[in-house]
Amino acid sequence: MRKVDLKKELEHLYHASAKTVIAVDVPAMQFLMVDGEGDPNSAPAYSRAVEALFAVSYTAKFMVKKAQGLDYGVMPLEGLWWAEDLSAFAANDREKWQWTMMIMQPEFAPRAVIEAAMADVESKKGLPAVKDLRLETFAEGSCAQVLHIGPFTAEGPTIERLHAFIDERTGRRGKHHEIYLSDIRRTAPAKWKTIIRQPMN
Repeated sequence: MRKVDLKKELEHLYHASAKTVIAVDVPAMQFLMVDGEGDPNSAPAYSRAVEALFAVSYTAKFMVKKAQGLDYGVMPLEGLWWAEDLSAFAANDREKWQWTMMIMQPEFAPRAVIEAAMADVESKKGLPAVKDLRLETFAEGSCAQVLHIGPFTAEGPTIERLHAFIDERTGRRGKHHEIYLSDIRRTAPAKWKTIIRQPMN
């Protein structure tokens, strides 16, 4: 059984410093994605989306392991966040937030495997959000990123540092992107680790 450590291979994208904002070039990668809107703390669609993403990702992992003799860790949950009215995002009016939740899928898990995993999860678990999932290539290009340690509600100062870094360079900001490195069910909020990234092209 061969093991692949995707986080290690992509360390510059899935590891960041809390002290320093850095520039990274993010290549095109394939993601299992689902779109939605509303407060992630209370919108049922959000929890259903996350459940479906992980169920399909783990099913695909075991399909690859069985067929190819290749083992790898499922990648962390990620989210793109925005609002049609940006003031609603800045004001933390979460009911008006829009989001795309996603999990990166390795190249050696081709579309056929992901689609088979989706069909398997839908037939065996009946998760309603599976039908809304899609596999899409996503490329962010030139980005700035930094690590935030602590609860999501305390991200403000970290985001301000990220924006200042971008404004000094291009002044153009893409969608707010978060990568969740901690299992929030088992970790105290003060220790949550979240990479915050934004395109600057």
